[in-house]
Amino acid sequence: MNDANGQASHPSAPDVRPWGHREQVFNHLPGRWLLERSIEGIATMQGHALFAPAEGGRLHYREDGRLVLANGSEFDSAREYIYAPREHGFRVLFQENPPRLFHEIALTAGQGGEWIGQADHPCGEDHYRTFYRFLPDGRFVIRHVVTGPRKGYTMVTTYRASSPAV
Repeated sequence: MNDANGQASHPSAPDVRPWGHREQVFNHLPGRWLLERSIEGIATMQGHALFAPAEGGRLHYREDGRLVLANGSEFDSAREYIYAPREHGFRVLFQENPPRLFHEIALTAGQGGEWIGQADHPCGEDHYRTFYRFLPDGRFVIRHVVTGPRKGYTMVTTYRASSPAV
């Protein structure tokens, strides 16, 4: 295929979401995302996530996928959260009534044009340390490092845009 100048052109690029300023990151989340998850030594998962507009400027997050345990067992998996904007980032709340805070993320500039943030969440005697990376190519990665007497694993989920914002 050639452009107006007779030069070879390439098919349009996939839906890459430039994150813009850190105050704009939250506004680029709505839509459908492909997700790939690895739970170190325990399981993997592939599926979809949807960030849908909700009441009060929030986003309802729902993921659905197929979880494959290290022993080969497979299960359907689903999870829901509420994302709410905040200055310089966002809050993530458990989908409960009433919603309960999981963590708050304040974004800062990382290397190579990415936005990064981290948070901590106690869960009984266990502890979640969560890291977010919003990459210049439009993907984002969430890494949970979980430690404690009952839990000990690292879970990494990578999101890639699947369809335009809703």
